[in-house]
Order: sequence, then C-alpha cells, then structure tokens
Amino acid sequence: MSRRVVRQSKFRHVFGQPVKADQMYEDIRVSKVTCDSSFCAVNPKFVAIIVESGGGGAFIVLPLAKTGRVDKNHPLVTGHTAPVLDIDWCPHNDNVIASASEDTTVMVWQIPDYVPVRNITEPVVTLEGHSKRVSIISWHPTARNVLLSAGCDNLVILWNVGTGEMLLALDDMHTDLIYNVGWNRNGSLLVTTCKDKKVRVIDPRKQQIIAEKTKPHDGTRPIRAIFVADGKIFTTGFSKMSERQLGLWDLNNFEEPIALQEMDTSNGVLLPFYDADSSIVYLCGKGDSSIRYFEITDEAPYVHYLNTYSSKEPQRGMGFMPKRGLDVSKCEIARFFKLHERKCEPIVMTVPRKSDLFQDDLYPDTPGPEPALEADEWLSGKDAEPILISLRDGYVPIKNRELKVVKKNILDSKPPPGPRRSHSTCESDFSPALEEVLEEIRALKEMVQAQEKRISDLENKLCQFTNGTD
Repeated sequence: MSRRVVRQSKFRHVFGQPVKADQMYEDIRVSKVTCDSSFCAVNPKFVAIIVESGGGGAFIVLPLAKTGRVDKNHPLVTGHTAPVLDIDWCPHNDNVIASASEDTTVMVWQIPDYVPVRNITEPVVTLEGHSKRVSIISWHPTARNVLLSAGCDNLVILWNVGTGEMLLALDDMHTDLIYNVGWNRNGSLLVTTCKDKKVRVIDPRKQQIIAEKTKPHDGTRPIRAIFVADGKIFTTGFSKMSERQLGLWDLNNFEEPIALQEMDTSNGVLLPFYDADSSIVYLCGKGDSSIRYFEITDEAPYVHYLNTYSSKEPQRGMGFMPKRGLDVSKCEIARFFKLHERKCEPIVMTVPRKSDLFQDDLYPDTPGPEPALEADEWLSGKDAEPILISLRDGYVPIKNRELKVVKKNILDSKPPPGPRRSHSTCESDFSPALEEVLEEIRALKEMVQAQEKRISDLENKLCQFTNGTD
C-alpha cells in the first residue's frame, strides 16, 4: 500500500489570527466608492485608509500605535476635489504617500510624525497629466521618487516626484481600461492587465511590449497580475463558468500556463499580495471573508495550497505590511489590515516555532528603505536590485526625511532679477522642525483658550452659588 508523501515546507502551518479588540482601529467610515483598489496602505509607521468625505476626496492617516476608537475630529488628508481611488506609501520614505483620484490628479503628501491639529490640505506636489480618473498608483521599488500612475484614459504615466515632471507616457499600449499594474523586483519591467483581456509585459524605458498573453483566463471579469520570483507572472481571473482561477506563467513561454487552478464560484475580484522572501502569495477577494495563501515552488504543481484564514465578516479592502514592519520576535511572516464598514482589523500571520531566537530561515535579508538608484539613473537605463537589510534586531523606522520638490524653472538661463526671493522658495526652505514648533504653538493657544473659557464658566457658577447662599 503506497503512503501519500506529505510535501515538506516550513510554511505548511502558517496560521492567521486577528488582534484583540483594543488593537483595532474603530469608528472609521471606509469609502464606499466602487473601485477594485485595496483602499488601505500601511508601512512601519502609519496606516492610511480611504474614507467617506463630503465634497471631495479624503483619506485618514493614523500612527500604527494609535489603536482603539478614532476621534471623529481626527484630521484627514484632503486636497482632491473628487473621491480618492488609490493610495500608496513610498517604499523609500515612510512619511511620504501618494494618492490618485477621480479628479484626474495624483498628489504626493508629506505626513508629519506628530498628529497634526488640522486637516492636511496642501500636497508637496500635484501631478497633472491624465484626462480621466486615475485609479492606480505604484512607486518604483528601487529608484528614488519614481511614481507610476494609470487612469481610465488607458494611459500609464511615470513621474519624477522630485521635480514634479512626467518622465514617460505609455499611451499607445492599452486599448481599454487598465485593471492593474505591477513592477518586477528591480523595477525594470511592468506587468499590466486590461479590459481587452490581455496581460502585457512592458519595458517602460524602451516603451515596448516584450510579451503579451490574450485571455489568460476565459471569463469576462477583471484579471489581476503580479510578478513573482524568477520573472514568472501570477494571475487571478475567472473561467467561462465564472469560477475564480489562479494561474502561473513563464515569461519566456507565455502560451501555456505553468499552473492553472480553479478555486470557487464567488464573484469578488481576487487581490494578490506576494511576499518574495517566503514565496507565498496571499489572495484576498473583495467581499470575501477569507484569505487564501499558496506557496510557489519549482516543483509540480508549482502553486501549492497552504491554508485559508476565515472570518465571519467580509472585507471592504486590505492593506499589506512590508516585511520590515513585522514583529520578528513572534515569528510573524505577514500582517494584513482588513477593512470593515466602520473599522480596520489587523490580522497577523505566524509560523509557530518553539524557540525565541531569531529564525534565519523565516527572515532572509529584505528590501530596506534606501533607494538603489536615482530617478535619472533609472531613466538612462540603469537597473539595480533592492538594497537589503537584516531583520535580526528588528527594524527601527528612520526619522522623518522631508521630500523636496525641485521645480525646473524656464527662467534659470536668465540672470536673476535681484535679491528678492520668491514666495515658493521661502516656503520650500521651511524646515519640518519649524513647522512642528508652529503646530505646537497653535495647539497650545487652543488649549489656553479652552482653559480660559473653563475658568470663566467656573467663576460664573461660583458667583451664582455664592449669591444663592446669601
């Protein structure tokens, strides 16, 4: 009698667990906009969530440690004139976040380490180039200040945020609505999915499609695609019978899938999140109440089902913490931030281990916050792998670094008109430290006014009381 051999994997017993109730973020009015983006972005310092807001678009940014009930007057990031559709933290600066909106603009924001007193309304830079709503943004994984945006005008634009300029526009490649865009590990290639049922692999600097697959999934509903290890591409989509599928493809032979699996008949689009350090893909469906995870290996069937984390409530969106934001002392290999209608619930994925020592096999060196290239170097054709850091002693977020935008001035070639400095130059010289002091002074003024009012109220009551006893 042949015994079934169980495949050896250190991730076979990964299990998900929600945090305790007091570790959640409560009373957040999560956006109801119909869009297949994740609505949530997290990094080792902050969690950002797109929220409902009257007259324009907004998102809320909370320090990671500020759990519990969120004050209804907590400041928002408001600057868009229509709903925000996507947000993404800069991988090289934990205080910089980009937002894309229905108002056709992309805005980049500097978030202070302290909680501001008022709404943040002034972006560091506004990027204008799309003619229709912008639903996708994604930072370059290794080059500083390079940001990608894709809109409903079937256009992909690459920006240099440091100068506020457009680097490249990929305008003749997509014939219909773009569903998603993903970078490979060193940012030399893009993979896109489109309503015309094609998956394209693009070299953005040569502005060339280097590989293309029509109908990787036969169904009509949206497809998603991401790069995984060794240049392979992982897709999620639907069969003709509307069953959800996942596929694994080799870039060098795009005709036949390496693996194609059917999952279930739910109609939510599956959002794939990939952890390169463990080769695990997590699939979170919008409207699902579960997270499925699979390990990708070099042996058949190549995509191995590991387990499913299930809960009772469906998810409105999902944030995925970068590896450097995890708690290595608890063998945590992933952390999700699940959005409900009125709250955000962190879910921790751990590999059970008896030892308290640092687990080298679970935590290989991982991409850190230092960029490997400047925007100009990348544009000129240079590629570089991410600069890796060790998580052995845990990761300590670096201090707030200000994003400076240097606008190129067409008058630079002429002699300056005199010693007068322009308003915008003075403004850019404002250091974050001075901004912080001014913010504290404003907060103290408000506190003093509140205390004065309280004292006068108490004095009035005391007068009434003494008059009454006379």
